[in-house]
Order: sequence, then structure tokens, then C-alpha cells
Amino acid sequence: MILLGGMCLSLASVNLSRDVFGTGFLAILIYATVLAPRMSLAIPRSKFAISFSDAAVFLAFLYFGGPAAIIMAAIETLASCYFLRNSGVPMSRTTVLTNISINTISISVTYLVWLTFLERILSEGSASGETQHLLSTLGALAVSQFAVASFLAAVFRSTVDRSDLWKTWITNCFSSSLTQFVGAGLAGIIYKVVSYGDIVTGVIAFVVLSLAYLSYRQSIGKVGEAILQVEAAEQEKAETERERRREAERHAAQLAITLENEEQANEALRKSEKDLQHAALYDSLTDLPNRKHFGDKLGELIDEYRNNPATGFFVLFLDIRKFKNINDSLGHSIGDKVLMVAAKRFVRMLNPSDLVARIGGDEFAVILRDVSSVGDAQKVARRVFNSIAQPFSLSGNKISIRVNIGIAPCDIEYRTPEEILRDADIAMHYAKEDSSSVAVFTKELRVRFLERVRLENDLRNAVDRGELSMHYQPLIDLQQGGIFGFEALLRWNHSELGMIPPDKFIPIAEESGVIIPITVWILKETTGQLARWHKIAQKYQDLIVSVNISGKHLSNDDLIGDVETALTVSGIPPSSLKLEITESAAMADAEYTIGVLNRLKNLGVQLSIDDFGTGYSSLSYLHRLPFDTLKIDRSFVYSVGASGENSEILQTIISLAKGLKKKVIAEGIETEAQLSLLQNLGCDFGQGYLLARPLTKEAAEKSLYENKSWLPAPTDTSTADDAQPAAEENLPVF
Repeated sequence: MILLGGMCLSLASVNLSRDVFGTGFLAILIYATVLAPRMSLAIPRSKFAISFSDAAVFLAFLYFGGPAAIIMAAIETLASCYFLRNSGVPMSRTTVLTNISINTISISVTYLVWLTFLERILSEGSASGETQHLLSTLGALAVSQFAVASFLAAVFRSTVDRSDLWKTWITNCFSSSLTQFVGAGLAGIIYKVVSYGDIVTGVIAFVVLSLAYLSYRQSIGKVGEAILQVEAAEQEKAETERERRREAERHAAQLAITLENEEQANEALRKSEKDLQHAALYDSLTDLPNRKHFGDKLGELIDEYRNNPATGFFVLFLDIRKFKNINDSLGHSIGDKVLMVAAKRFVRMLNPSDLVARIGGDEFAVILRDVSSVGDAQKVARRVFNSIAQPFSLSGNKISIRVNIGIAPCDIEYRTPEEILRDADIAMHYAKEDSSSVAVFTKELRVRFLERVRLENDLRNAVDRGELSMHYQPLIDLQQGGIFGFEALLRWNHSELGMIPPDKFIPIAEESGVIIPITVWILKETTGQLARWHKIAQKYQDLIVSVNISGKHLSNDDLIGDVETALTVSGIPPSSLKLEITESAAMADAEYTIGVLNRLKNLGVQLSIDDFGTGYSSLSYLHRLPFDTLKIDRSFVYSVGASGENSEILQTIISLAKGLKKKVIAEGIETEAQLSLLQNLGCDFGQGYLLARPLTKEAAEKSLYENKSWLPAPTDTSTADDAQPAAEENLPVF
């Protein structure tokens, strides 16, 4: 196409007459190269513009002929292309040459068509220069040029784009006809004005055309601005919509995150609810069912049994012995592990149909289902007892535990879980007291338990109600026969039940802890009484009172302060107070006991080991205990016959005490034979019904005033031989 265009341009140059070069051609040339490219009007919202460049081509054709028009087309196209390139439109040299060639070829073909057909046809209809002839000529030229130029442009575009020729011409080339017809029209107007020859008319025409051009250009500019505003508004709207979409997407994403978090929260809530339900029904330490879960299951079984007595069951109540000692000595963390070990052993020893629960603290409960008799239930309990007793190690500590087990059979009288648990608990307490490890509940046990509960409750208020009193049993010098003190013995005269034996209420007081405030009252009562007896006579100023201290009080840190307070309030010399501690209580924690006794010894009080021989004293500890007196238990004195048989233990104990440089006191002297033997063995002091029974404080004070002899007359042998042990003397002397 470029080659063909070059040939057309060369032929036009050869045939161009030299006469065309003048003012007119120069004016058209200036218009084509300078003004026309700048006068293009872009049609808004389209890829096309109205160009006035073709007016120069048509003017050159009208005034100077076809060759001049071909050369003018090449020059005009070159100027327009370079103007567009300078305006920022990308355009290669090949594209510039192609555009020049297309216009050159189209004008050349138009010129050939003119020479061949149009000139002859148009000249027959009207004279040259007439308006009709001018319009026909320019119209024919414009149509011919449009047809050729658009066809060549479509061929070029379809070749480059590899698209359909017809679609390319319709889409991209058809609208270019506007340029040819506008150029032809403008050329016709200019031609007529110039041909008219009136300068004024020419000026007026120029002004009118200029105003029309400027008005149209302004209108197009406003349309363009309006379109730009609309586009800006549309763009802003589109941007707003995009922002809304992005906001919606962000909200959707946030909503998705929120929903996911809510789902996680719901999942956590469901898990927490399950955990709460589990925590409400299971023990957190052992993961066994707790008291509530156990009670619910037990309630179902009770209802089932009441409807069908064939569905029997047994309830076991288990308590770990001396579990507090494990916590106190090894720490609560070890104690917790012991409970976990015990729980696992309980579960392992029972059937899957049975239920094991931790009721609280060191207490457990079991429901036995597949057991038909009390004997079978006892066998299961024994098996559990033996299993739990197997030693195990924790953190380097070898631990062995024991349990007390109470068994309660199902009964039609039970209506609530608390009732059968209560009875199993009663049986467990009986097993603990009886040291039998396993006990079966009976209604007799319930009566005894309720009686015990009543005694315990009443005992707490016995001091305030004035029901407690002190009796005093004289302590006699077996060698000289004089009195050197009293042992204080507690008595309880219940307001409704009368006198309660000490062996009945003392264990209750010790187990419940009431023994500590009662002992404080005893210390105050006895030291105050002794202070009054010291004033009776000069020889009684060394009189002592002996008070029993329980193992529970011995392990209480308040003991030292309680003794100091009693001594301070009464004003008696500390050596006038003797504290008796049983051998078993002293050996429970020997090192701790040694420390407490040393502190008591520093106060100046006397100390005595009570019931010696019944416990398991270690000689390595015995010589370290700072006691002053060793009291022989009454069982060793009672076993001595009239002829002195079975006296070896007495002789050994007295020899041991003498070797340790301690005084010896024997209790439970009932016969003269016993008294005589003790005197011969060198026993220092004694007490017993042969010498004196326990006395009220009034009777004891009266005996001091009587200044009586406390040893029996040596001639009264028949009485001594026939004397029988008094029942009251066998009671705990507290």
C-alpha cells in the first residue's frame, strides 16, 4: 500500500503544472498544514473527529486539478499525523506512511474516476462554476474518495487485526464519511465566496463560518464537559458502589469472623457446660462420682427396691484411718496423691456394676449390686481392706494406709439416700471404735450412735451447766505412809441421765476434741483447789495435784499457754502441778513429744508417764523423755497373786525406773499382798482402793484436816486377802 501510494504521488508530481505555484496554492497549503489539523472537532463519546483537512484537498482539486489535489492530500495527511503524534497519540512511521498512502491512493482513484466518468457526466448537466455543478462535483468527489479511502482503511485494519473485512468497515470506517462530506462542504463554501469576488461578503462569510465553528466547538466542549462530569459522576458513583461493595465484603468478612468466633464461643460454652455438668457430678481430684451423683443413683436404687425387693444392694462407707497425719507430716500434695491411689484401688477391686464415689475429704462410699447376702458384702469389704493396705511409694515415702468400712444393707424403711448413708456411716464409726475394720449396721448400733451423739452434744455444754466436777484420789508414799498429793479425776453428773461413767464419756470427749476445753477447765479447777489446800497447814505446802493430759491436747500448740495461765491464776508453785501423759500418746510422735515436754519442764511442772507398760516405748526415746515419775499400769499390779507370783514385770519396771533415776508410782493397789510386794520392790508411791477411794473435794479437804494415816494396819490380813477389785477403779482415771 505504501509502494502504491508512492507511485501515485510520483505520477502526480510529474503531471503537476508549474503554474499552480502561487498565492492561492500557498494559501491552501498553509491552511492544510497549519490550520486544518488544529480545527478538528472530536465527537464526544466516540473514537472519531470532524476534520476540515479534506477541504484543502477539494479546493486544490477545484482550482488546480487532480495532481495538485493528490500532492495536497499527501501534505495534509503528513501534517495531521505529526500534529497527532505531538498531541500524544502513539503513531509509528509505518502508520504515518500508510495513512499518507491511503489518502494519496483514494484521491488518485477519485481523480481517475473523475476523468473517466464524472467530468463528462457532470459537464452535461450544468456549466462549470455554477452552484449545481459545484455541488455535484464536490459530492461526487466526496463519495468517490470516501468509498476508496474507507475500503483501503478497512483492508488495512482487517489485515492487521485478522478480522472480518465487512465488520471492520461497518464498525471502524463507515463513520469516516463525515470528514469527506464536511471537507467537501467547506471547500464549496470557500470556493463560492472566493468566486463571488466581494471582499465584504468574504469577510462576512468568514466571520459567520468562524462563529459557527467556534459556537459548535464550544457546544462540543460543553457537551464534552457535561459528558466528563457525567463520567466523573458515574465514576464517583461506581467508586462509591465499589467502596460499598468493598465495605460489604469487609462487613461480610467481619461477619464471617464474628460468626466463626461466635461458633468457637458456642463450642467453648458447650464444652464449659459439659465440664460444669461433669464438675457437678464428679470429684475433681479422683474423678469419681461425687456425693450428689452418688445420692442420685442411690435414690433410684431405693425407689427400685421399694417397688421390687428382689433388687437388693449394699452400701459401704469407707474412711481412711489417720489421714490427717499424712497431710500434716507429708503435706497436702502427698495427701491428694494418696486419695487418688486409694480411689484407683477401690475401682479396681469392684465390679463394673458397682459404683464408687468420693463423699468428701477422706471418705468414700460404694454401692454393691451383685451381692446377695451380708456375708458376701463382708467378703467384698475385706477384699477392699486388704487391697488398700498394700504399701506403696510416693515421692520417696513408703506409705501404708488402712480403712474403716461400714456396711448398710438395703431395707424397706429407707426412703432417702441420706438415711442409708447415715447408717453405713454409723457402722463405719463402730468399726473404727471396735478396731474391727469392717462392721455391719444394726438398729442397736443406731441407738448407741444416737446416744453417743447426744452425749457429745451435751458434753460440749456440760461445763457451762455445772455438770462436771472433780474427784481426787490420794497419792500415798508407800514407804512413809503419808499423802503427797492427789490425782484429779473427772466426773459427769448429767442433769437427766445421772452419773455418766468416765469410760463412756472420756473417749467421746477425746474423739470430738471437747477434751481440750474440758482440760483447760480441769487445770483451772484443780490448781485453784490446790492453792486453797496449801493454806491448810505448813506440811501441805508441798502437796501436788496430778492432771491427765490427752494425746489430742498434747499435740495442740495451746497446751503450754493453758498450763501457764492456770499456774498464774492459781499462784501455786509450778512444781506442785504434775502432768500425766499416757505412754501411747507420748510415743505417737516421739520427737514432737520430747520438744513439748521439754518446754513444759522449763515451766517447772512435774511430768509423769501414765499406764507404763501398755504401750510400745522405745528405750532410745524413753531416756530422752524429761519425766519425773513413771506410773505402773494397774493391769500389772492386778496380776500379782497373794504369794507374789507374776511379779517379774513389776520388778523389771521398777528396776528400769530406778536405773533412770525416776520415781515410781503404782496404781490399782487393791490388796495388802500387792502393797507389800510393791514396798519390798522399792516402789515409791501408790494409789488404789486399798489406800483410798476417789474423794469429792470436800471429803479430800476433810481428810487433810484429819491428818489420818493412809496405809492399812499391818494386822488386817484377812481383809487384804479377801479384797476384790473395785469396778470403779478399772475406769479410765481422768
